[in-house]
Amino acid sequence: MIKIAGVQLESVVDGYGIRNTIFTQGCPHHCKGCHNPETWPVNKGKLFDYDQQMKFINNSKQNPLIDGLTLSGGDPIMQVHDVLEFTKLYKKEIPHHNIWLYTGYTYEELIEMNNPDVNELLSMIDVLVEGRFVLELKSLDVLFRGSTNQRLIDMNQTTPDNIVLLKEK
Repeated sequence: MIKIAGVQLESVVDGYGIRNTIFTQGCPHHCKGCHNPETWPVNKGKLFDYDQQMKFINNSKQNPLIDGLTLSGGDPIMQVHDVLEFTKLYKKEIPHHNIWLYTGYTYEELIEMNNPDVNELLSMIDVLVEGRFVLELKSLDVLFRGSTNQRLIDMNQTTPDNIVLLKEK
């Protein structure tokens, strides 16, 4: 069961195409200028149980316009085990959808965690949007990010020894 701040259906700003986005609750980064500060407290939000998850997945499956799922926040890594279980369920039900994950952690920090759930989640997603938002580096010119330090990583091409950035269309 995931604690979420909310859901955005048919988003066009959380990755390529039309996506359904889940905003997880809880974030340790507290980035100055964050556009979702209401997602920071871990004691807020609502539970997203199995029945709600299946309803979300079935909605996504039945909508021919949806290209994929975006996991945002907050920071989904704070609930990595539950997010991983949901991601497995989503992929089982809709294997052709791509999955994007937003996190304030860098790819290198995620690898250094040496957490089996984090590693498995990274292996299941297509794009990692990573790094803390830095207000001084804020830019409207970077695609799907808030600041220029954040990277769009193509997880289908990346290995722990070779980070491949997503080619921007």
